[in-house]
Amino acid sequence: MKKKIAVFTTGWCSEILSQFLSGMTGELHRDEADIFMFLCYATYTDSPAMSKGEMNIYNLPDLHDFDCTVIFGSGLDNREQIDNIIDRSNEAGIPVIIQGSRREGVSFVGSDNYQAVKDLCAHLVTEHSVKKITFFAGTKDSHDSELRLNAVRDYLKENGCEEYLTEVYYTNWENAAATRRVNEICKAGDLPDVFICANDGLAMETCISLSNNGYEVPQDVLVTGFDYIDGGKVFDPSIATVDQCFDQMGAATVKLWKALSEGEKSGSGRMVPCRFIPGESCNCYEFRNSDKLRRRMGRETYAKRARTTYFERKLNLIDATILPCLTYLELKENLHNLLAGNHDYEGDSFHVLLEPNFGLSIYDSNIKLDSGGYSRNMEVIYSTEDGVPYKGENFDSRGLVPGYAPEGENHLYVFLPLHESDSTYGYLVFRDCIEKLENHFLFNYYNRMGLAFDKFRHALTLDHINKRLLDLMGRDPLTNVNNRMAYEDKEKYLQSQINSDPNVKFALVVFDVNNLKMVNDSLGHEAGDVYLLRACHLICDVFKHSPVYRMGGDEFLAVLTGEDYDNCGDKMKLFNERMSPYSDTMPLPDDYVSVACGISEFDSTTDKTVADVIKRADEAMYKDKAAKKGL
Repeated sequence: MKKKIAVFTTGWCSEILSQFLSGMTGELHRDEADIFMFLCYATYTDSPAMSKGEMNIYNLPDLHDFDCTVIFGSGLDNREQIDNIIDRSNEAGIPVIIQGSRREGVSFVGSDNYQAVKDLCAHLVTEHSVKKITFFAGTKDSHDSELRLNAVRDYLKENGCEEYLTEVYYTNWENAAATRRVNEICKAGDLPDVFICANDGLAMETCISLSNNGYEVPQDVLVTGFDYIDGGKVFDPSIATVDQCFDQMGAATVKLWKALSEGEKSGSGRMVPCRFIPGESCNCYEFRNSDKLRRRMGRETYAKRARTTYFERKLNLIDATILPCLTYLELKENLHNLLAGNHDYEGDSFHVLLEPNFGLSIYDSNIKLDSGGYSRNMEVIYSTEDGVPYKGENFDSRGLVPGYAPEGENHLYVFLPLHESDSTYGYLVFRDCIEKLENHFLFNYYNRMGLAFDKFRHALTLDHINKRLLDLMGRDPLTNVNNRMAYEDKEKYLQSQINSDPNVKFALVVFDVNNLKMVNDSLGHEAGDVYLLRACHLICDVFKHSPVYRMGGDEFLAVLTGEDYDNCGDKMKLFNERMSPYSDTMPLPDDYVSVACGISEFDSTTDKTVADVIKRADEAMYKDKAAKKGL
């Protein structure tokens, strides 16, 4: 049986994350092990509810089912989430490895950012004579960002020029923040000699912002980055940067896991050397042939444009499939048919699973979606593994992937959340999709599908509310008990309880008033109405703690919970005792009431739906009717 490694991170650092995963998968090629990556795209500017909805995907796996946990700290630096993942891993008794960060007693894999940044500073000071430095940092919580900043400070201190660092500006990893600060500096006309940026994205954004203000890099000011991503290699000017060798870190992570599994003490670590790579942005044109990379990129532009065009068409087709649907059942059928007919982009292993209460919550605002974790009994909208469709309509989320094979080739599974704010809709699963991660295919796909579900749900909810306002709400005009529409809402609520809690306790009593047709035919419908009211009063008086519904004509139904449920045997006995002896001849006594009834309790071992309970109650009612008539 294959081993299972859980990886937790965000997708904003997709290029370096792709390198890291490639290193892991390469090192695992001699072993039998799958990688399960739980990925989201939370940002520092998200509302607390939005962040919770994104990071809820981290709650999906039961880490008791895994052999190792890996936290990719270059993408995930949320202290609360990291501590939670570590605690869960420790409770499950599996090793934890953090990349790019450190926690006491937790094993780690890192790169020697510190020395590489000192090499970068030495190059800038000795080769380019910089004396005024602005440092664009990430966040104050980021281990990587603070380590790089400290390396700059330490180098300057060791060389007696601490005053060279004139500004440290925290961007929170937001390019827009770098743009705002560059604009302010340019407006003041007081440029530094160099902008040292905590990653390549900030460096490229800084170059663009400087150019927009009339300054050119490297002629007017130097810029450096960090990470050596592909975009920075072909950017004009190519970014002077540090290669952290993320592929080597991925391989080192797997080697450390094996060592921990063989008894190495927890808390140990591995360090991978980094290297500073000069580039055009620091006025060093001789170190790299950036033009060759740019020509290659130019050749690939047509193919990328074609792929992008077809991909956008697929996203538009998803919108066009989901948004016009008038019911949840229609959505499920249409989306399944779309993906079954064409899943070229998704691949032959792709899964869409929704919360069991997602559809029910559309029709009843009292049904709330979870915000902490995922339900056990997920609804399968579409699922195929190795091209084999999943046959069931529901799936236990503890298994994570429908149709998962614990043997065979190694795979990478990526899990993405579907949600609105902190309300959980479900999740998507892609397989073997490093390229889709790197080119932001996964982000665009899950984001568009999530938005389509949002719009569908809100549109259908509003439509449902409007229809209900046009109805006479939930009351039967004759008996003043609940009507059938009210029962349909109650049935949805009961079904949501079954989905959430298999130990829920309730019973249904089905009633059929005897002799109504005989009274109507003999005495008229007004007399029939009086007879119905008398029967309804008896039902309500006996089952006084339970909602009663007139299902139509001579049919009623009561939902027993609480005291009525606990005493349902006595209640049924009392109900039958208060009825008149059955008669099929006129005239009937003035206080005559005869009602056939049948009761059924919810049984979690046999019942999956409320309809299963009703079916047994109906059967019991027809047997009672036959007995009362003496048949």
